[in-house]
Amino acid sequence: MPADVRPANTRFHTQLGWLDSWHSFSFSEHFDPQNTHHGLLLVLNDDVLAPGGGFGTHPHRDMEIITYIVDGELSHRDSTGREATIKQNDVQRMSAGTGVVHSEYNNSDAPVHLLQIWLLPEADGLKPSYEDRTFSREEKTDRLRLIASHDGREDSTRINQDAKVYASLLSSGKSVELPLQARRHAWVQLVSGELDVNGTRLKKGDGAAISEESNLTLASVSGNDAAEFLLFDLA
Repeated sequence: MPADVRPANTRFHTQLGWLDSWHSFSFSEHFDPQNTHHGLLLVLNDDVLAPGGGFGTHPHRDMEIITYIVDGELSHRDSTGREATIKQNDVQRMSAGTGVVHSEYNNSDAPVHLLQIWLLPEADGLKPSYEDRTFSREEKTDRLRLIASHDGREDSTRINQDAKVYASLLSSGKSVELPLQARRHAWVQLVSGELDVNGTRLKKGDGAAISEESNLTLASVSGNDAAEFLLFDLA
């Protein structure tokens, strides 16, 4: 089945003084009953926070939340007293479980660009937990680097769900492949560059929902800058 492309400019959009956010699925006041999720993937927000801007203290529960920093840095504080600043090439995984309260701010003097991802957990009422990891540019170049998985293989962050999340920076003309097991779904989110996914062309900010495929071939379009993207393999 060909990829179902979600063009960048058709995403829901939230524009505030400090936040420029594009939502791949229904989120907050933006609702479309035909676009609420893809498999286990419920939220994929492409956010740019201005210096000094941020999300004030707010709660989460029963959700696996992954933050992927594209550029800049984001400071995090939670109800356990944990504080951390994550930067470009960093990934934070938060299992909200029975409940956490946290805040996220851009305390730097430059914008921060990030992707925030929410996945359904395998069970409700899990113990809250966090992980931070750095996946260098070299680790992601011309390969699929696993950044989140159920069993934490390859030193990826550990999530409470049957899902794998990969990050990649494909040089011009390079390609990677991923076999998909039967009845699994995939989502590709292109951060920058241009990408060919099983013959379907994606441009910056585009997403693609994929089902009923046994293999994915992803190729950075020749003559363009490197294609940075996330790839989700979902039950």
